[in-house]
Amino acid sequence: MDLLLEFWTRVSATNAPLPALTVWLTIAAAALLVLVPPAWKLTRHGITIVHEGGHGLVAALGGRRLQGIRLHSDTSGLTVSRGKPRGLGMVFTLLAGYTAPALLGLGAAWMLSLGHDIGLLWALLAALALLLVQIRNWFGLWSVAVTAAVVFAVTWFGSPAVQSIFAVLVTAFLLLGALRTVVELQATRSRRGGTASDADQLARLSHLPGLFWVVVFFAVAGACLVGAARLLGLV
Repeated sequence: MDLLLEFWTRVSATNAPLPALTVWLTIAAAALLVLVPPAWKLTRHGITIVHEGGHGLVAALGGRRLQGIRLHSDTSGLTVSRGKPRGLGMVFTLLAGYTAPALLGLGAAWMLSLGHDIGLLWALLAALALLLVQIRNWFGLWSVAVTAAVVFAVTWFGSPAVQSIFAVLVTAFLLLGALRTVVELQATRSRRGGTASDADQLARLSHLPGLFWVVVFFAVAGACLVGAARLLGLV
């Protein structure tokens, strides 16, 4: 009982707000992780984890049978679910991938605005643990396990200041990374024409052009970025 009480005390603790300069420097670091090609080649795996996790979560909530998730070394991923090949369930499942990082970033910003930095990190750990049991390839297992290990190390051993900085870094990375992946999606579509991307699958289901869905993804990412900035008092 004492152990559970101590754990709840840790999870529900609130952290003091970081100085504005520290927040902006952390956001700048997140921007470098997204904009610098060698860094992005590595950190993009984090966005893929959230992307595929979004597909899996919405598929399960929509009544589809989730059969597993695969993450690949080229930062691509695949979520397999069974159910009706058409209908709102399939549409929302496809919508969830590119919007998941931005929506998670917005939710993270909301938790930070309430001072629940450590609670955010524990929530991320719980989500990674749930995702881990759905992974169906070795690289995916390694990718999620390493990500979880990093989050756990900061959550358990980091000082309150380190936890807060890391939480802001993750939040900013998710929001900025969401925008970059949508830009990359359209760049790939422009080079290859019709593809098997989420936008093109949505186009076939809805009879709306793939570009329309790319704009939807970008609008969601942009709105989440603005909303998060307002929650954190940055604008």
